[in-house]
Amino acid sequence: MNNMDNLEKQLICPICLEMFTKPVVILPCQHNLCRKCANDIFTASNPYLPTRGGSLTSGGRFRCPSCRHEVVLDRHGVYGLQRNLLVENIIDMFKQESSSSKPAPERKQEMPMCEVHEEEKINIYCVTHGVPTCSMCKVFGAHKDCEVEPITSIYQTKKTELSDGIAMMVGNNDRMQGIISQLEEACRAIEENGRRQKTLVCEKFDQLYSILEEKKREMSQKVTVEQEEKVNYIRDLTRKYGDHLEESCKVVEKGIQTMEEPEMALFLQNTKPLLKKIAEASSTAHLDKVERGYENMDHFNIEFKREGKALRSIDFSQDDEDEDEEDEDGEAGAEEGEGAQTVSGSSAVTAAPVPPSAPQQVNSSTSAAKSAAST
Repeated sequence: MNNMDNLEKQLICPICLEMFTKPVVILPCQHNLCRKCANDIFTASNPYLPTRGGSLTSGGRFRCPSCRHEVVLDRHGVYGLQRNLLVENIIDMFKQESSSSKPAPERKQEMPMCEVHEEEKINIYCVTHGVPTCSMCKVFGAHKDCEVEPITSIYQTKKTELSDGIAMMVGNNDRMQGIISQLEEACRAIEENGRRQKTLVCEKFDQLYSILEEKKREMSQKVTVEQEEKVNYIRDLTRKYGDHLEESCKVVEKGIQTMEEPEMALFLQNTKPLLKKIAEASSTAHLDKVERGYENMDHFNIEFKREGKALRSIDFSQDDEDEDEEDEDGEAGAEEGEGAQTVSGSSAVTAAPVPPSAPQQVNSSTSAAKSAAST
């Protein structure tokens, strides 16, 4: 009996949950269905397939209710599926064996009883109220004026409706699964596209950083060059003033020694060249004088207001061609900026050359000193 029960479980259709009804069709995934159940699933999964004269004009598809494998059908629909004659023969042998063997003791099933007439079994169905009831309720109870049907006929009708509903839900679930797969694919595509665009954004900003770094080195080099020139000029001038001071100290020391000379003739002989040296040492006209503000470096002025505003307004471009044109305009502007010693954009750096005015002032002062000495 256990073997028969196990065999019976193997012969149950997964759609109608009853023993297979011939003809039995076998799916490509090797699972079996009643042809009627397979047709119900196929119809629910393909409600909009075109038909001509009640027959399909093109194939369709549905999923196996057991393993979810997709079954693709041609224009013959489920009638194009191969019949499983082996299973049909097994069903016939099972039914013969069941009828010839001793009937197994039936399981006692508790029949539902009427709530009003507790000793009466529910054996009819009230169509008006849509509830099962008993015969006594129909005769003189609450349903005496209602339309009723035998519970067996209603049972078959409702079971068919439930089977159709299940088949429709299976088709809906297949469509939902397809939508979920598409959404998951779209999510993966969005993530991949987002990572790629982030990489492109970082590359663009790295290019901008390299341009700024190059311009910073170039401008810093200009400041360094002028700084070194001015420092070297001031150090050279300091050395000249130091030499003049040392010569003046020697003249002073020589004068003090001459003042101590007691012999008047010898004193007068040494006085004339000494006075000449004193006059020469007293004059600083041959030494350069630094102009006021010569140490300032404020002329290297740079302003980034407009550039800062432009950087803060950076956003994604709407057209790749516009972006390429802007890049070309930016490169042309940078080349013009290098020729005019200006920063690309609107910020200007005026790199003033080392003032040659100090030597010119020295020349004019030397001429004035000579004219005064001759006078």
